Amino acid sequence: MIDVLKNLAVHAVRGERAKYQPLRSVLCPSANPIEVASTFRSLGFDELYMADLDAIAGREPNLLLYRRVNDLTGLRLMVDAGVNTVEAVEKILEASVSNVIIGTETLNDVNLVGEVVNHFGRDRVIVSVDLKGGRILSPSEALKSLSPARLVERFAEMGVRRVIVLDLLRVGTEGGINLKVVKEILEETPVEVLTGGGVRSIEDLEELREIGVSAALVATALHKGRIRVEDLKIRGFL
Repeated sequence: MIDVLKNLAVHAVRGERAKYQPLRSVLCPSANPIEVASTFRSLGFDELYMADLDAIAGREPNLLLYRRVNDLTGLRLMVDAGVNTVEAVEKILEASVSNVIIGTETLNDVNLVGEVVNHFGRDRVIVSVDLKGGRILSPSEALKSLSPARLVERFAEMGVRRVIVLDLLRVGTEGGINLKVVKEILEETPVEVLTGGGVRSIEDLEELREIGVSAALVATALHKGRIRVEDLKIRGFL
């Protein structure tokens, strides 16, 4: 995964975006997001999650970057750009993006999810259940009042097939995944679950696979060399 701020790949930690610094990685000497994406592609990855932090903060999405990454690397892109309207989703998908991510962090109206699924199809839409310490992060009081599992149930009723469970307080910390919430969602809902925030090791990935998580978003552990690409390939993750 890549977090992009002011056209640089940055090291995201605990959702404290004002403190984010340009990425330093054992995999790639540059913080240029296109070069980072190209490195991931050369290592064997075929899909990339990108958080456009400028767009999430209310600025214009970096449509040119999405197109260039796809054109130059062929990676399938999942992009969170803080979308809040059907029109905004359309712009993202038209910029060579495979999947648009609707994050609860910026979601004002839960009904938007159903509208987007109906308009673009369930295979193009992923909902990110953004958490802060295990609780829903959202500007909507109605969303914040629900448990993560109950909210995912509502999304499933709208046709959502895949969700990301992302606890921002764990992002960049290598402090471990919020397994309690992930397990509740897996047990109580029919959706496919991806998760991120806190992955420390290849053993964490093994545990996630064992409980039924379909994919994990990993950044810090890769860039620091805690998880080696060779081990991902040996264990069948890549």
